[in-house]
Amino acid sequence: MRYARTVSVIAGFGFITLALFIQGFLSALIPETRQAATTVAVRTNLGELKWVWHEASDYTELEQLGRRVYIREGCWYCHSQYVRPVAGEEQRWGPLSQAGEYAFDLPHLFGTRRIGPDLTRVGLKYGDDWHYAHYWNPRLVVPDSTMPAFPWLFHQIRAQVRRENGDTPVLVENAALRQVFNYDSDKEILLFPNPEGLTFARETDGKPVLATHLLPEPFTKDEVTILVPTQELRGLVAYVQKLGMNRGQWRDLFEPQRLFVSELSIPASPEWIEAGKEVYLRRCVGCHGEKGDGNGPAATFMDPRPRNFKDAVFKFRVTPSGALPTDGDLFRTLTRGIRGTAMPSWHELPEKDRWAVIQYIKTFSPFWEEPFGKEPPILIPEPPPPSPELVARGQEIYVTKGRCWQCHGGPGLKDDQPYTYPWGAGPSADELQDDWGFPIRPTDFTRGIFKSGPTVADIFRTMTTGLNGTPMPAFSDSLSEEERWAISYYLLSLSAYTDTLHHAKLDLPPAVQAALDAPALQTPSWRMAFDPETMRVRVATPTSRSSLGIAE
Repeated sequence: MRYARTVSVIAGFGFITLALFIQGFLSALIPETRQAATTVAVRTNLGELKWVWHEASDYTELEQLGRRVYIREGCWYCHSQYVRPVAGEEQRWGPLSQAGEYAFDLPHLFGTRRIGPDLTRVGLKYGDDWHYAHYWNPRLVVPDSTMPAFPWLFHQIRAQVRRENGDTPVLVENAALRQVFNYDSDKEILLFPNPEGLTFARETDGKPVLATHLLPEPFTKDEVTILVPTQELRGLVAYVQKLGMNRGQWRDLFEPQRLFVSELSIPASPEWIEAGKEVYLRRCVGCHGEKGDGNGPAATFMDPRPRNFKDAVFKFRVTPSGALPTDGDLFRTLTRGIRGTAMPSWHELPEKDRWAVIQYIKTFSPFWEEPFGKEPPILIPEPPPPSPELVARGQEIYVTKGRCWQCHGGPGLKDDQPYTYPWGAGPSADELQDDWGFPIRPTDFTRGIFKSGPTVADIFRTMTTGLNGTPMPAFSDSLSEEERWAISYYLLSLSAYTDTLHHAKLDLPPAVQAALDAPALQTPSWRMAFDPETMRVRVATPTSRSSLGIAE
């Protein structure tokens, strides 16, 4: 034992040196550590989704700020950022991790503890609104969450409420409001407080105004607390939305979410309803509320607002305009989620839980008991093959017969002359409201995020049935089947080769785009992605190191 301390010191330095050599020097010699290329899912000019090798993008300044906040607040203690090549990971989270995804990560945040969900593929799974609610109080959206709240990432402003004419709640202006909101603008920032008096405002350029008359129940509080995200929180949400997005529109090809069922149903029973209630209280109540009226405690954060089940009005259906959806329609929406909103995919919930909660939410409305709202589904035929001619025809119909530019912007008419409006901001966009009076924004098709689903059949279904509860009508009577297919392909083509997160075009040479546009080129998975360097599909084999793009 005489030299035990000396041996321990020498051994300690030896192991540290060995660790640095193995994890630092040797790992730097692996070719994958010096590449920024990943397999990216892109939409082609014909509306198809294909895989291609492409350089990953660095973080923006706002995302870098968010990454520093993520590290500072210790989020990496509980959340990993690495999809491993082991059973079940790819079906749960998405495509396996590739080295190029981490080209700009210093320090790396792979993580080993999975107390919370893995965040490798969390980007755009939830809307920004969901994340804001989650950081204020995780239990609002995940009742059984063990994550702490982060209230210091919000500006918190208290303001009194007075009643005009003894009834209408009006916000009392004070110095704290003036410090955050810019009253110089004519714009009104509508606030929808939850029953506890908490309300959220994402924007500050305008005058905050209570819009409690649109809520399902009278607002009775004499004070509200207004939450406004700080720049640090905006950055944190931007960073989280970036995670996984170097793989492009992979989520639209994610097999567990690619559900097309529409006509299945199960008979209601007390057992199914009771089981569904348990699921609802564990997963849905924070947004949709205990009464199913879309006014849960987290609803104030959401735009668009959560669905009010009491009115039994649902957007995404295969049934005619104004009709109730089938159970299969609701099951599809639950499984896929609604992209671009706070409604996530619930594909991880057991199938029986999804069927059960459908039976429970139908108990909120008597309309499900009435026969007049139940109509048979419309047959959605197989889509015609895509072609440049079909896309061009769709653009013509978009402008002329469809007049979609009135709401959605893009190429249209002004004083009977050709005119191009900003996408998502046609001449009628600012006037649009849903059936409950809430403002509703038309979709910007160039972003490539479609609430009803990412396939041409999903767009065709929306064109055929319309979206109940919104200004979007059904075009089954005014446009022929061929015209609806044409316009559906055109709408998909508008997001061709676009980074859906940053709304920027990918740097792909015209020759590469032409090769990807060819219908004959097939890339069935990320393991068979198109390689622009060789202008052919690079097939990854189980024995090749490049099969995963990581050190195996």
